[in-house]
Amino acid sequence: MLKVKQHRSADCVVGGFRRVKEGSEVASLLLGLYDDNGKLNHVGFTPGIAAADRAALTAKLEPLIEAPGFTGKAPGGPSRWNDGRESEWVPLRPELVVEVLYDQVTADRFRHGTRNLRWRPDKAPEACTMDQLEHKLRPAELGIAS
Repeated sequence: MLKVKQHRSADCVVGGFRRVKEGSEVASLLLGLYDDNGKLNHVGFTPGIAAADRAALTAKLEPLIEAPGFTGKAPGGPSRWNDGRESEWVPLRPELVVEVLYDQVTADRFRHGTRNLRWRPDKAPEACTMDQLEHKLRPAELGIAS
């Protein structure tokens, strides 16, 4: 059997970010998509921003710091990954769009971390909606011939 992951891409609004543990630079971007009611919901994150890129990205994002960031479901709260502690994040005005690569969606969230493909200055944040996500697994992902 050969396992083949089918990756998809989505254009997401950057609604906030988390800082590195020891310092003030950006560690990860928090991604959002608009629902049918016009609310920006947190759907995932982009991990692993290269250390060499952090200073420039921090300078790009800091002028956009403004609450609330997400107007629907927001990131944070206790989880099994943070030992019950709140995970602090910085809210941003919803002005930046990034195309990300993802593999699966569960309960309107990316199941795993995504990978940043490119910035989308040509796309309006309001155009980044939940309907672009593919929720169903394809037969090939389940190891079933179609």
